[in-house]
Amino acid sequence: MDHGQQNITVVDDNGNEQLCEVLFTFESDEFSKSYVLYYPLGAEEDENEEIEIHASAFTPSEDGKDGELMPIESDEEWAMIEEMLNTFLEEEEEDEE
Repeated sequence: MDHGQQNITVVDDNGNEQLCEVLFTFESDEFSKSYVLYYPLGAEEDENEEIEIHASAFTPSEDGKDGELMPIESDEEWAMIEEMLNTFLEEEEEDEE
């Protein structure tokens, strides 16, 4: 997966398709899953200059295409994802300096 070049289409709860840009993906041995963090393309930053970032678990399909996105259901998984995101954002800020 090329960093920053990957878009995915996510269907929201209302059945609307939303084109999203992938922030990054990672695998967790602890949960034996892959995760993707993404945000809607064209999303407006809020007053804190933050964009709402979404996360889903996914199972990569065997031909290497996007697997099916699955909701993240456990607090442990969310905590791990938040940690990964914070690390990623810190590295991004260091790269900009």
